[in-house]
Amino acid sequence: MSRWPADFLASKTAPGILLFLAALLAMIIANTPLSSWYDALITLPFEIRVGDFGIAKPLLLWINDGLMAVFFFMIGLELKRELIEGHLSDPREVILPAAGAIGGMAIPALIYYFINIDDPVALKGWAIPAATDIAFALAILALLGSRVPVTLKVFLVSVAIFDDIAAIVIIALFYSGELSTKALTFAAVCLPVLFWFNRSGVMRTTPYLIIGAVMWVAVLKSGVHATLAGVVLAFFIPLRGENEYGKSPAKTLEHSIHGTVSFFVLPVFAFANSGINLTGSGLDSMVHTVPLGIFLGLVAGKQAGVLGMCLLAVAIKIARLPEGVTWRHIYGAGLLCGVGFTMSLFIGSLAFEETGVNLLFDERIGIIAGSLVSGIAGYLVLRGAKAPNESG
Repeated sequence: MSRWPADFLASKTAPGILLFLAALLAMIIANTPLSSWYDALITLPFEIRVGDFGIAKPLLLWINDGLMAVFFFMIGLELKRELIEGHLSDPREVILPAAGAIGGMAIPALIYYFINIDDPVALKGWAIPAATDIAFALAILALLGSRVPVTLKVFLVSVAIFDDIAAIVIIALFYSGELSTKALTFAAVCLPVLFWFNRSGVMRTTPYLIIGAVMWVAVLKSGVHATLAGVVLAFFIPLRGENEYGKSPAKTLEHSIHGTVSFFVLPVFAFANSGINLTGSGLDSMVHTVPLGIFLGLVAGKQAGVLGMCLLAVAIKIARLPEGVTWRHIYGAGLLCGVGFTMSLFIGSLAFEETGVNLLFDERIGIIAGSLVSGIAGYLVLRGAKAPNESG
């Protein structure tokens, strides 16, 4: 019996391929007579009610606010592990990817800002090209196999981690709605409970998850984006110590939800947010300031920002290139950082959902085109780089 399904799911490229297929399927459906079914599906109302208290949202927002909270929970667990035990625990290894991440977010945002400077509504999308989809970027890197050094993957992952930290801060500061003091107070009450669990040596994850679910509902009602509850919860889960299975609670959770996030949460998100109806659109759709700013930010801004800041950090001798990594590798990694896809779509949905102006079409065109060009260019640049075992 064929083992290809199991072999595919175990491969490093599988998450990125599934993301691409989910987005492609959504675009195909959105441009066929099935488009009305697609629209009906993502706008289908769902409500959870207990007495007078209820949460009512269309399916799209349950995905963006609920499923993506699970994604950010996993991001939080990864951040905590990397900061305490991983590559980011050594300050000497942090400076170069941190510099690359700063440049890779600042330059794309500035490009978008100056292209849309005369449109206050469009300016709300300034953070869209600053994001990086690490699942896609790593999937492309995995296609190159041994042609790229392992240290380049570490560099790219580290850049993406700093990218995620910045994205979390940006969402909290710039993409929250009107704040409810009552709901925020209720969410804040959860924090000392989680802290007490952690300091008391509670190693079972169920109590943390129960309080985390309560906190998610409170944050959802507060006006702060609900996905941030996932990040906060992750930092209270014990990394050191052993659960009933003799393992780290945080590492056990991270491992157990990784497959769910990679093979369900992100593909579902991509499918729900990528259905662009291209009927009647032409080249003029791409040259509108919103998609143009996003496209140039992802394609030109990312590579310039990552490479430029890394060059500066090495030139002033506060950082050095990782072993086996050349400037061509750094340039290729900068291009791959321009694959914004999932994170850019997510920030775009936050940026324009409450403006009253439908810029989601323009935004998604720029994201998909910019991510596609960046991914192909990054692959070709790294494909032509000297493999670690090649001489001369």
